[in-house]
Amino acid sequence: MRPLPYDDPGTPDLRSPVRFMAWTARLQWRTVLGGVCCAIVWMLCLAMMPAAISRGTDDGIRGHDMGALVLWSLTLIVLAAVAAGAGVLRHRFAVLNWLQAAFRCMQLVGEHATDSGEALPRAMPTGQVVASAATDATRFAESYDAFARFVGAIVAYLVVAIILLRSSLPLGLVVLLGVPVLLTALAAVIKPLQRRQQAQREQSGRLSELGADTVTGLRVLRGIGGEHTFRRRYAEQSERVRLEGVRVATPQSTLDSAQVLLPGIFMLVVTWLGARSVHSGAITPGELVAFYGYSTFLVMPLSTATEMTGKFLATRVAAGRIIKVLQIPGDHTGEVPTAHLPDGPQELVDPSTGAVFAPGLLTAVVCDVPAQASALADRLGRFGQGGTDVTFGSVGLADVAVREARSRVVVSEVDPRLFAGTLLDQLDPAGRSTSDQIAAALDAADAHDVLLALEDGLQSQVEERGRSFSGGQRQRLALVRALLTRAETLVLVEPTSAVDAHTEARIAARLAAARRGRTTVVMAASPLLLDQADRVLLLQDGGIVAEGTHADLSRTSPAYRRVVLRGEEDIDEPAHA
Repeated sequence: MRPLPYDDPGTPDLRSPVRFMAWTARLQWRTVLGGVCCAIVWMLCLAMMPAAISRGTDDGIRGHDMGALVLWSLTLIVLAAVAAGAGVLRHRFAVLNWLQAAFRCMQLVGEHATDSGEALPRAMPTGQVVASAATDATRFAESYDAFARFVGAIVAYLVVAIILLRSSLPLGLVVLLGVPVLLTALAAVIKPLQRRQQAQREQSGRLSELGADTVTGLRVLRGIGGEHTFRRRYAEQSERVRLEGVRVATPQSTLDSAQVLLPGIFMLVVTWLGARSVHSGAITPGELVAFYGYSTFLVMPLSTATEMTGKFLATRVAAGRIIKVLQIPGDHTGEVPTAHLPDGPQELVDPSTGAVFAPGLLTAVVCDVPAQASALADRLGRFGQGGTDVTFGSVGLADVAVREARSRVVVSEVDPRLFAGTLLDQLDPAGRSTSDQIAAALDAADAHDVLLALEDGLQSQVEERGRSFSGGQRQRLALVRALLTRAETLVLVEPTSAVDAHTEARIAARLAAARRGRTTVVMAASPLLLDQADRVLLLQDGGIVAEGTHADLSRTSPAYRRVVLRGEEDIDEPAHA
């Protein structure tokens, strides 16, 4: 079995849903072909059983030939055994095809969401992206599950049609002409079903989006008393989804009923014509038994054909939604790197603000407008729309590949995320850190108490978004994760905003020691952090207006004091004699 996830899920064909489906099938053609071969053998064995029963009836029972009866009985047993074995293999291939197609779509959406960054949520609701990865990917794979049975059903249908034509031309013509008529009748039900399924998908995506946005801002909603409004909106959207589900249920129930009724009518017609043929002497009693068997057997290929039709349409709808996600370009899509960053520590310069970050120093940036500091951090890490004029040594970050730039300059944003999984996976996703290195990072972030409170330590399970931790605990764990990158240049945005003063003092001192000799940039206005910085830059009105140590700026810059002391009166400069 192919290991998952894929090393490379491939470059999808996004020109149309059908092309995307064909591209996926080509990548797993071996398992698709294996499933088709097993399905053909399985169906043919089932199709030949009525013929074996027919020959056993005519040659063995009516002909009073015990040898013929034993022969055809053994033939029937062999057909049943081969059908059972092929059926097991067919099912295994079907599940494997489903898993491969579904996981490939999930991986494509997940990697595209990672690569595109903020561009994806700007263009599409988060809930719709989640729905594409979770729901649409599994629905997309349904056709790959049923395709092998569909091919086997076609082959079996043709073989049965030939047998019936050779036995009785009228019965053969009924089979050949009746099946297309049945499928045409089913198509009239399938078209409105497809339209209503699309509408239901859209409403479900909006509901997921609303739920995701509500959970994200739940604390703010409670603070302003807005949870009742969002509860009402969620209930209204849930009702819309329910109504769309009811609208889908009508053609779906009609289709399900037709899958039983129409093959049943078909079986009655074949049986009636077969009985008349026996009465007239056109066929033997054994052949009549075969016609009864084929009348029952043909329900399976007919049902499989209608099932495949419905799943194909559902797959096409799901593929269209997945393509919409994958077609959204990232902020840096299409950029062609023309250079590589120089080796070793380098000076980091942001010409937009005039900020210069010397290699090997802890530099703090103080700003009275937090959004400007965050924008500076985004430029240093090549985040957001547009390019950046930041230089690393003599090379512009915009001239190198995004992956290379972010491997040398790591940014830990103001609201770092924790995901579901073990705590160890959260702190060291790449698994490159030793236990001593993890312990040192936990100590630097003053996060040992978080670890001691967990029963299973680093193997404890973290809930989605780290909901089991407080804001301060999440922030300290995120700082541990940032330190474990051992980045050549590390940019931290408000790394201690959610902790108390005593904890912040310990973190400030330990952070400076842990990062000594490596370039560190901290966006903060905390005196405890600023006092540990080698250099402090004051950012105002989009430019650096002052720089120095925390002590120097506190003594000489009223603007700096207003930001750092947060409303306290300016300190009078010492009088000169």
